[in-house]
Amino acid sequence: MSEVASQRVHKPGPPPVSFGSWMLTLFLMAIPLVNIIMLFVWAFGDSNPSKANYAKAALLWAAIGIVIWILLVVLGVSATFYDSNY
Repeated sequence: MSEVASQRVHKPGPPPVSFGSWMLTLFLMAIPLVNIIMLFVWAFGDSNPSKANYAKAALLWAAIGIVIWILLVVLGVSATFYDSNY
């Protein structure tokens, strides 16, 4: 094996997200409606991959929560109508 082929090229990744950036991120997540907008911006915009993965995971958990909430509401409404027939 030649010496050139065995050398690995190290490509530096994106810089880590700073402490201040995480503080701002958590602050924005506490503001209603702004948090949803910013999650979409970070998830699908040109953002740090670490923050983009965080935003995608948060959006997925929000979607799972909404689906569970809708199921519980439908079950509650159907149970109310079922009991009202007696």
